[in-house]
Amino acid sequence: MSITNVILAVEDELSESISTQILRHFDIEIWYTIRGKGNVPLRQKAPELNRSANGAAIFLLTDLDSPRECPPRLIRSWIKGPLNPKFFFRVAVMEVEAWVMADRMGFAAFLSVPLHRIPSSTDNILNPKEFLLSLARRSKKKMVREALVPTQGSTLGIGNQYNTLLSEFVQDHWDLERAATASPSLKRTLDRISQVIGTRDSQ
Repeated sequence: MSITNVILAVEDELSESISTQILRHFDIEIWYTIRGKGNVPLRQKAPELNRSANGAAIFLLTDLDSPRECPPRLIRSWIKGPLNPKFFFRVAVMEVEAWVMADRMGFAAFLSVPLHRIPSSTDNILNPKEFLLSLARRSKKKMVREALVPTQGSTLGIGNQYNTLLSEFVQDHWDLERAATASPSLKRTLDRISQVIGTRDSQ
């Protein structure tokens, strides 16, 4: 199947950055982007997007979020029917932050923390966002701590520059192929795209 461009549907800025890098790896351009501001709007749009994929290909990325869930069951609960072959419905386990941290070498250097603090399989981290914040608190870089970690008394769970700084890391430093070795769910995403469009191996 020849796919040169897609409609992208994501939860937030960070998911958009990750998806962009994945699609760029396969020389797939993004026609336009639907940013859902969380998974509820995406869930509402998913059945329509599945039907629309008869024409343009669509790449949707959401988070698994709960260890009681699994990607196939989440997909079935959203779609309630067969998936269109041109609808790439992908689920980050547990959250897209696990895919960010899966480039363990790159992310450890970016935060200036020891490599061994990042698990060898980031999909096994139950709360990746909280884990990432715990790493950021240990960062030797003041700029990283101030950007990612919420200030004392803040009602926000993350720093004001959280998505911006992590998106910059993904765009400028994140190594997709390294990351795929530490995240099975990311590896499955690359394999699925490669299988459908018949391009180079994602290894």
